[in-house]
Amino acid sequence: MGEEGKQQISAVVNTYNAEQFLDEVLQSLGGFDEIVVCDMESTDRTCEIARNHGCRIVTFPKEGHTIVEPARDFAIHQARCEWVFVVDADELVPPQLHDYLYRRIASPDCPAGLFVPRRNKFMAQYDEGPVGDYQLRFFKREGTTWPAIIHATPVIQGPVEKIPNNLEGVVLMHLPAETLHDRIEKLNRYTDNEVEKKAGKNYGAGALLYRPMWRFLRSYLLQGGFRLGVRGFIRAVLDGAYQFFTVAKLIEHRMKKN
Repeated sequence: MGEEGKQQISAVVNTYNAEQFLDEVLQSLGGFDEIVVCDMESTDRTCEIARNHGCRIVTFPKEGHTIVEPARDFAIHQARCEWVFVVDADELVPPQLHDYLYRRIASPDCPAGLFVPRRNKFMAQYDEGPVGDYQLRFFKREGTTWPAIIHATPVIQGPVEKIPNNLEGVVLMHLPAETLHDRIEKLNRYTDNEVEKKAGKNYGAGALLYRPMWRFLRSYLLQGGFRLGVRGFIRAVLDGAYQFFTVAKLIEHRMKKN
């Protein structure tokens, strides 16, 4: 743990068979007061790697869980520090981001939570320029809950702000170079989970047009996908497809019930 009187941060990592990048990830977290690895009964070297880094390991039974969110809530409440930074097992924390977080919590105007920018790889290249992907991963432990719903964000008691997205190194680095095969496989799996999350929505045929179109325009124009050339266009189309298949599966789910 850190110096007496200094505000402290627990880095929390959820894992399941996460050996591929975990050693590099945990090395990047070495400057935090505590590293908690919440493992969902991995069968690879995940726990061995975590032990080698001196992490505190807690276990969340995998059972029938197909999403990480239930384990997120459990994990953040295992942390011992006032502040919690949730890092995925395929994300690096540069020193500049580490230092920024400690400076913010030492400031009297620090909010209860911070959205952290994340730089992603797509089609073998990192995105350039200002980061458009924000993740609500840094917050006060007390009073925070993480809903057990896919892609949910934590519910935080108090104000939340975004870290500026143009600060050198103040960004999560997402390691995997996501291929089109990966993206399309996830699209099918994640939209299945969206059906459970949004089963009460009564989308009609019009939503098959306007929701994908809005998501495409948001990704390509508002989030700067046009700056990435053909990569940005392809990603925006896939973002629109995600909405199309979510709505289509919800309509199918409703038809099955009738």
